[in-house]
Amino acid sequence: MRNERDLGTRRVGCFALAAWLALGLVQPLLAADGAASDPKPEEMKQRRKKAAQRRRRIIVDNDGNEVVYTLEKATKEALLAARTTGLVGTQVDTIVYCTWSSGFSFFTHNTKVGQVFDCTEQGFSKNKTRDFIEQGADALKIVVDFCRQKGIEIFWSMRMNDTHDAWGGWYSPLLFPKLKKDHPEFLVSSMDRKSKCGGWTAVDYGRKEIRDLAFRFIEEVCQNYDVDGVMLDFFRHPVYFKRHAMGGVVGAEELDQMTSMIRRVRAMADKVGLQRGRPILIAVRTPDSVDYCRAMGLDVVRWMAEDLIDLLVVSGYFRLNPWETSVKLGHKYGVPVYPCLSETRLRDKEASQVRRSLDCYRARAMNVWHSGADGVLMFNYTNPRSPLWRQIGDPKTLATADRVYCTGARGVKVINRWLVGGQRFLNRSPLSPERPRMLEPGKPVTVELRVGEDVSKGAVGGVTPDLKLALRIAGAVNAEALSVKLNGRPLDRGAMSAKQPSAAPKAKPPAKAAVPETWVEYPLAPSSVRAGVNQLEVALHRQGKTGIVLKDLLLWVRCGNAR
Repeated sequence: MRNERDLGTRRVGCFALAAWLALGLVQPLLAADGAASDPKPEEMKQRRKKAAQRRRRIIVDNDGNEVVYTLEKATKEALLAARTTGLVGTQVDTIVYCTWSSGFSFFTHNTKVGQVFDCTEQGFSKNKTRDFIEQGADALKIVVDFCRQKGIEIFWSMRMNDTHDAWGGWYSPLLFPKLKKDHPEFLVSSMDRKSKCGGWTAVDYGRKEIRDLAFRFIEEVCQNYDVDGVMLDFFRHPVYFKRHAMGGVVGAEELDQMTSMIRRVRAMADKVGLQRGRPILIAVRTPDSVDYCRAMGLDVVRWMAEDLIDLLVVSGYFRLNPWETSVKLGHKYGVPVYPCLSETRLRDKEASQVRRSLDCYRARAMNVWHSGADGVLMFNYTNPRSPLWRQIGDPKTLATADRVYCTGARGVKVINRWLVGGQRFLNRSPLSPERPRMLEPGKPVTVELRVGEDVSKGAVGGVTPDLKLALRIAGAVNAEALSVKLNGRPLDRGAMSAKQPSAAPKAKPPAKAAVPETWVEYPLAPSSVRAGVNQLEVALHRQGKTGIVLKDLLLWVRCGNAR
């Protein structure tokens, strides 16, 4: 009888175990013993591949400086309200959180490897970093926990060589970390002998000590924070080797050194992901030219070919290629590509005003989606209440709001600042007051304008847009003296306007220029505009005056919704 009872008990136990297994209730017990549920390396790799391909309509780089600049009180609610809670329920699928990392080794998370940035001097008087740490938390943990609760993907970002400590502002001395004070030999140059590219305070990744430190910074976060991934931001700031910084040419040695470090990060991230049962993705943000990157010591193609990175984010201070170039490259290796839209830095107030507008951001996002990219990353744009978070992640929502297209929102002069002769890699021809075109009588100037939508269909989302082309002309000229063709078709005579077509009607009018300027506007039929590349040809009549300059080009697509 006892044996029969024991057998019955075992049978009941087996049935119960089978039921629990079906419900997934026993898995934690098995995992606790290190048994069957532990993923194998190949299985984890497949999970990583799948996670890399998830939908990311909008990625927001939080920039992470709200804990330093904006908080009146060191509370979780105040930190999240500054830039995070307003993103819930929008098209934002991923947040990238940067914990300062100005000056290489400064961080606002509770680092033991680097140096906690708890300075409260001058403009940093509101810095609550130390307050949060003394409470047993830090900004990164608070944001990570929030994203976990809300189902938002969260990446930690490290600025790989931030040099705000070199710019000479009030903040620069305060951002110069102990590491650099103790080891000036780690820097690419010195205050007395400024570097030709970037800031003299950049650390030299040609030194093993720096590569080891960078690795340890990344490892510490992967081991201690429940992040979905890390972003290695090579655009803040793009100088990594002494030879490059001093105007020389890097070679195989530097390329191999940086690739070896990325390879080491990949192995570590995979190991930690295996231990925790969930992959850690690696994203990089770099210039959008393979050759420009290689000239700096970044072998992005090799990183993708060796499966070292999972996401590619391109562009920042400048853009060198059409978005399609990066998309094609990344997709060749199965790597999702996210063009970065950051704020304009054109010095011309009139041009900058338009490019800062919501309308321009919408048009730029349209061009991103038209390129086949996997999503949009927004950088240096942190207003959590902006309507863009509910618009730019989907061409359909964009199509019902006003847009304004230009040939480029960023400047080109800055390209050479980070690489001697860097403009040789520029494969675009943007038009702006920084790069105008001289109009000579009888010699047409051709400008390319990319439009990321098919407006030729007329009604979009039930709204028929009003299209207007606007040319900014410097010099004494009238509309009759101009001959303008769009995609080979002559346009009717334009209308002169002394005022800029503005997306911000409350803005102050631009200051008077020494050379008279005017806008010439041309209403367009939707059928005249192509999806993709549009060719605009502008010429002065043969009897026209000399000294006339084409300074800017805008295409307005108005739907009666300026929000």
